[in-house]
Amino acid sequence: MANLIDADAGTELFSSYEAEFKLVQADLTQKLDQIPELSGEPRKAALSQAERALEEANELLDQMRLEKASIPSSSRTRINQRLRNFESDIDASKRKLRSLADDRSALFGNRYSDHPSDAAVEQRQQLLSGTDRLDRSTQRLKASQALANETEAIGASTLADLHSQRQTIQHTQEMLLESEGYVDRSVKTLRGMARRMATNRVITISIITILVLLIFAVIYSKFR
Repeated sequence: MANLIDADAGTELFSSYEAEFKLVQADLTQKLDQIPELSGEPRKAALSQAERALEEANELLDQMRLEKASIPSSSRTRINQRLRNFESDIDASKRKLRSLADDRSALFGNRYSDHPSDAAVEQRQQLLSGTDRLDRSTQRLKASQALANETEAIGASTLADLHSQRQTIQHTQEMLLESEGYVDRSVKTLRGMARRMATNRVITISIITILVLLIFAVIYSKFR
């Protein structure tokens, strides 16, 4: 079995699920080892307890698959390998439990083993059919889980792209506002220059006019 995940390889929540999974798995293994020694009602009770432990282990495994999305991608190779090991262990426990459940001689006594009745055969077929349906449902759940993880990854990538585009747009807006400030200052400067030029022109015309008037006044005074 895999060791607990390193602190820098994933979240504390994943580690918590993994530790709880290992406890449930150890309890399941212990129950499966005890079942061959039992028969009759005690064996039925032990099988039921083992089935509940197996369901709990599967639920914890599903939680770990969900939590895997929050683990850095650099560590996911090791995480995937550990999850595959856990899945292999669970599959082995499931096969062992199914084999123990199919041992009708130990479960019901020898009177059912040699010449089973039609009802017993029907019950066996129903049990096998139910197990097959459970397996198919589990496979569909795994496929749905994989699709959900893939969709979640695509959604996270899309959100990252949108965030980057938003930052680009905000930066462009800031540049436009800054450019508008430069344009406003340039317009004000040009207007000030135009006013000064107009003022200088008026002053120049006034000086020339005064000089011309003075010249005419001098000439007029000489010819009186």
